[in-house]
Amino acid sequence: MALLARNRAVTYGELEDRARAAAGVLAALGVGHGDRVAVLLGNVPEFVEVLHGAWRLGAAVAPLNALLTPEELGYVLADADARVVVAGRSHVPAVLAVRDRLASLEQILVTGGGPSPRRTASYERALSRSDDPPTVDVGDDDLAVLAYTSGTTAEPRGAMLTHGNLRSNLDMLAAVPALAEVESDVVLLALPLFHIFGLNATLGLVLREGGTAVLVERFDPRATLDLVARHRVTVLPGAPQMFQAWLTVSGQPDLSSVRLAVSGAAALPAAVLEAFRDRFGITIWEGYGLTETSPAVTTTALGGEARPGSIGLPLPGVEVRLVDEHGAEVEEGDPGEIVIRGPNVFAGYWHRPDDTAATFRDGWLLTGDVAYRDDDGYLHIVDRTSDVIVVSGFNVFPREVEEAIALHPKVAECVVLGVQDERTGEAIRALVVPRSGETLTEEEVLDRCRDALARFKWPRDIEVVHELPRNVTGKVLRRSLRGER
Repeated sequence: MALLARNRAVTYGELEDRARAAAGVLAALGVGHGDRVAVLLGNVPEFVEVLHGAWRLGAAVAPLNALLTPEELGYVLADADARVVVAGRSHVPAVLAVRDRLASLEQILVTGGGPSPRRTASYERALSRSDDPPTVDVGDDDLAVLAYTSGTTAEPRGAMLTHGNLRSNLDMLAAVPALAEVESDVVLLALPLFHIFGLNATLGLVLREGGTAVLVERFDPRATLDLVARHRVTVLPGAPQMFQAWLTVSGQPDLSSVRLAVSGAAALPAAVLEAFRDRFGITIWEGYGLTETSPAVTTTALGGEARPGSIGLPLPGVEVRLVDEHGAEVEEGDPGEIVIRGPNVFAGYWHRPDDTAATFRDGWLLTGDVAYRDDDGYLHIVDRTSDVIVVSGFNVFPREVEEAIALHPKVAECVVLGVQDERTGEAIRALVVPRSGETLTEEEVLDRCRDALARFKWPRDIEVVHELPRNVTGKVLRRSLRGER
């Protein structure tokens, strides 16, 4: 069995047939080699078949974060020059709201039953009338995924991941005995498929090894543990906040079938690792990666020891160095920026040659993450060179939130910071200065964020202040606001 989703079971043969039909649908709409197909779906079988259908034509897929507002969605769709969007029914209004400013968009295909809204077409109806797709040669250098990430800029950037990038990372993961999927593995896929951790390191590895993916559309701690027991799940991938949420489930959840738990997308708190092992007898192996590396770079599973606070050792086939600000390797034991080189490293940012050039130095990818190696070679992240805030594994750039809040007519200025959060890894804190003579409430600021930003970008804490600390040049002292020296 390839996929289990709600009451649906999809065999590998059925998935093959539907992927071929999806390719036929897209080809009939004019999608061909080098085009982009946007996918705005949850963790459903249609996501998987459209992904592989587009790849058969040599087209790339832009998986879209389902939490984006219409404004954010419109920017990404325009930047990707997507010809077709395949969307779930609940997401169609957001796409239609921005369609008129999308010059390249030719069709919106809607999944699910019932009549299609005006200016859209039914995906299922098109699938039933699909002809065989043309045969297209697709190579390792062809673009496979355009993965949008906020990175270190306010505007999302499309990370270009080739088929070679994705395949090489799967080869690296499969070379780690503890991580390699086997045909009998049943893998819980509650990680969103629009995130590269769910898309490649989980779904990609499952399909490569012939396992079964249990698709979860909406994460609920108790419901997902019920699925683990019902389907005898053997592999449990998740972000740290998911493992923390599972610890809150009362009673005696049955996790006896689980042979492997893997955490990624954000730092795993040592307390969660230890509590999960104490309660369920399961060790969580932590990994590190980036969208730009397809995504996996390191794992504690390679050393056979899940050291609290460590991201482990580099995967076979990827090179990792720790360097100073000049690019020279740091002394043993000293902290340095993680730089990466390998076949899993992306081809650059879509339509952003300057950003691409700034991300590489002498062929090495600059991550902005600072780490040190312990005596056994395990890496430990200690800081980031940028101000990016990682909320539940998603990058949020402070300027993006600051600009949204600053548009409120009562706001004079604001600054946004990342703060530690047990549930989401990091959360957003906003310090807001009102205009002279204005009275501003936290709720007014949050209302502005609700209108302009995806939920994961909303500040958890909002403080209205009289002024912000600055240096002699007028720059806001972020380090001072964080309590750093």
